Amino acid sequence: MSAIILQEEIVHYEVLGRGRPIIFLHGWVGSWRYWIPSMQAASMSYRTYALDMWGFGDTAKNTSRYLLSQQLRLLKSFIDEMGIGRVAIVGHGLGAIVALMFAQENPTYVDRVIAVGVPLKMDQINPRMLQSTPQELADWLLGSTPDSEAARKEAPKADQNAIYHSLQHLASAGIAELPQQLSLPCLFVHGQNDPAIAMTDTAILATFPTSFHFIALENTGHFPMLDMPSKFNRLMTDFMALPSGESPRNLELKDEWKRRIR
Repeated sequence: MSAIILQEEIVHYEVLGRGRPIIFLHGWVGSWRYWIPSMQAASMSYRTYALDMWGFGDTAKNTSRYLLSQQLRLLKSFIDEMGIGRVAIVGHGLGAIVALMFAQENPTYVDRVIAVGVPLKMDQINPRMLQSTPQELADWLLGSTPDSEAARKEAPKADQNAIYHSLQHLASAGIAELPQQLSLPCLFVHGQNDPAIAMTDTAILATFPTSFHFIALENTGHFPMLDMPSKFNRLMTDFMALPSGESPRNLELKDEWKRRIR
């Protein structure tokens, strides 16, 4: 286990591979651990990092740090302290929101973003996300694969307040405006059967700039990276291989993606 002291608190992270950097940010359920298959797939060509945000996994629990602004500050401190430089970010749920907000506030730090299961409006979020314990959320949303079981064991480490406060903060965070404020390449991925976060309306997706692209993966839920890891990882590596600044709409689409484009 690797750890770093940031803002006088312990922050847990893991790292694999060599090459251009990618940071993986977990969601409201689990920790860094469910990113292991994706980190392994990317580590053949990239240096991959995954960290536990404030209140999750083995990172410090401190209620004063659970607002989105504090998670953004954590990410910036981590990048600066580790000397990572310009980075790609893959975020899920909470991590996707942090990734998009961070890219908007720190455009020189971020090359591209994959946002998985991201809600742009509060009404996309199932009320159970605010009302359930971390273990209940894990039992509801995770499948039964070996990687899912590892994530399920990590879920109870989360402070429920970290989930609650970040979700409450969304209402005033201006997430819906972010796609119009970002010019870097962004790929939105959503599990078509996600019970926790409803997909963004197609009318809203149609207003996204050409730097954005949306793909819904069939037969996946809240954790598409665990439900169909080979397809998710193939999509991720294809996106990462695009030249810097190129629109994800220029991806050479594989047959399995073609029916999933919105």
